[in-house]
Amino acid sequence: MQTFEDNPYFSRKNIQRLYGSHFTDNNKATLLWKGHESFQIIFDSIKKANELICLAFYIFRDDETGRELAEILKQKALEGVKVYILYDHFGSLFTPMKFWNNLRDAGIQIRASRPFKWTSPLHYVHRDHRKLIIIDGKLAFTGGLNIADEYRGYHRLKKKKGWRDTGIFLEGPIAKKLLDEFTKSWVIWKGASIVFEKTIKPLKDGLPVLPIFASSARGRRQMRKLIYYSINNARKSIYLTTAYFTPSRRMLQILGNAVRRGVEVKLLLPGRSDISSAHYAGRAFFTKLLRAGARIYNYQGEILHAKTSVFDEVWSIIGSANLDFQSLRRNDEGNVGIIDKEFGKQMAAIFDKDLKKSEEITLTDWMQRPLIDKLKEHFYSLFRRRL
Repeated sequence: MQTFEDNPYFSRKNIQRLYGSHFTDNNKATLLWKGHESFQIIFDSIKKANELICLAFYIFRDDETGRELAEILKQKALEGVKVYILYDHFGSLFTPMKFWNNLRDAGIQIRASRPFKWTSPLHYVHRDHRKLIIIDGKLAFTGGLNIADEYRGYHRLKKKKGWRDTGIFLEGPIAKKLLDEFTKSWVIWKGASIVFEKTIKPLKDGLPVLPIFASSARGRRQMRKLIYYSINNARKSIYLTTAYFTPSRRMLQILGNAVRRGVEVKLLLPGRSDISSAHYAGRAFFTKLLRAGARIYNYQGEILHAKTSVFDEVWSIIGSANLDFQSLRRNDEGNVGIIDKEFGKQMAAIFDKDLKKSEEITLTDWMQRPLIDKLKEHFYSLFRRRL
């Protein structure tokens, strides 16, 4: 376990005081970052459920992956397991009602979060972007993955790799804390309260895990505050991976400040994106970051969709929040933070593996990019708060 001799700012006491919430001790954490393998672990764990399955996803599609999970959930419901699904109305907009009705007919309870309302259409920009699975109150998953073929990889109709994403499987008392987070959202969107009183035994010598869930303006402020604190107080290294990157002026400033005080700042971003407008809007800030001394890498191959941060290889954050206006100011997001030196080294090792599949952008090459790219960057950056 970490003794915090290197950086006392990343102690549980300081982070708890800043964030206003407590770590939960003695948990096992398994990183999931290999597409199809990640889904296999998730599906196999769900199949073993005995009492309770709760799922909250931004996207839950009626495709090969979605239908396979639906069949597993229907079977579990027939076995007497209580199954709850909370999906984001916008993210799953094109999932047909027939798909949801088939699940309801099997006894599964389903609610849509943040539905469109004609009385307040502007509120539709707020989305439930969280990804969360709770199994029997003792296992939990969160991360960047959605329930759709592109995240898993097409494996029957086509042989194609899934997007590069990261999730985390947690076992221990933290699962009950995350069940509480799910239940709060479930009740908000008019679901009946979920009662699950089973006590989960802590694991010996496990990890401390902090839930970083934001579903209100206050929660998002606390999440931003924690991210800024982590950047401001890193002493050795900052490794940021994000699918969508449109930094605020404050974030640009504090990342530059980190470089100036001798911190190694590396950003891993997609080489190509599923949302080209957001992709170009983020690239509009590369010049300022490169001139400040930050190192930027573009992931090559499949689309990068992971959202992780590692500070001084001891304080790690994994979840659904991107470093963009939508995630940090509008969305409901779900992340977990872990203080542990060995876990931090594991996160850093995966980051290094990703860098080997990436191309570093140098300031000299960047300044010579095509004029059409510069025009796109400028244009889309004007709308960065709406992407």
